[in-house]
Amino acid sequence: MSYVGRFAPTPSGALHFGSLVAAVASYLDARANNGSWLVRIEDLDPPRTAPGSIDAILCCLDRFGLHWDGPLMFQSQRQGAYLDALAELTKQGRIYACSCSRAQFQANPLYNCTCLTNPPAEKEVALRITLPSINVTINDTIIGSQTQHLADTVGDFVVQRKDQLFSYQLAVVVDDAEQKISHVIRGSDLYHQTPAQTWLQRCLSYNQPTYGHLPIITNDQGQKLSKQNLAAALDLSKAPALLSEVLERLGQTTPCALRQAPVEEQLAWAITQWDITKVPKRMQDPNAFV
Repeated sequence: MSYVGRFAPTPSGALHFGSLVAAVASYLDARANNGSWLVRIEDLDPPRTAPGSIDAILCCLDRFGLHWDGPLMFQSQRQGAYLDALAELTKQGRIYACSCSRAQFQANPLYNCTCLTNPPAEKEVALRITLPSINVTINDTIIGSQTQHLADTVGDFVVQRKDQLFSYQLAVVVDDAEQKISHVIRGSDLYHQTPAQTWLQRCLSYNQPTYGHLPIITNDQGQKLSKQNLAAALDLSKAPALLSEVLERLGQTTPCALRQAPVEEQLAWAITQWDITKVPKRMQDPNAFV
């Protein structure tokens, strides 16, 4: 099977340093394996799409020399595919209506949803998928083999929300299958969602990609860099220096002669030297490279 990787940003704002680390790692892994690298815009939730953010993301990738293959995919244009997947899961008897709110689950870790055995009368309901009492093992190329119990650790999860928007879990699985994604390199903040996604892949008879989860980048307070935590947008005028820092964080130390060289030169070197086994399982002190 040929290598197909992807970078799938959410257009809720400009890319930050943590986003760049994920983009560069997935790009290098694809190019080092003579593979394709695709870009998917995960605009699944229209109210979260910030005006101008899609153009800003694409401009940023271009400025860092991260040129993608093929056409862009937009989740906002994929509703028909998600409906088809939901219909198949419903046909298999795996879907049930649920009136419980996220707040109920968050307020009480022991909250017991009874919607499966006592279907709700409300018209506005979410749709959940039932999970079996089995273990799922993910052979992660970065953090190693990890096992989770689906029913106990993951639990039945939403595939379509009360507002009729599809969940990230369902959309990402359907889209990865459509794009024939063979390798997913992304942040470890998404690791715990992987067992749920692999279960959906089994149910829908999709191939399972190879996963590799990168250690997340944190701010001075130890929080994950994110738009919610007001992570600063990338300064494109400093692209060469930022790319050198990204490679350092990924364990791919650039030779002194190439540090802060044009991004094309750094990437050309990094592709030939890329070694995913050198990616640290945990990031160093966030202040180490400041």
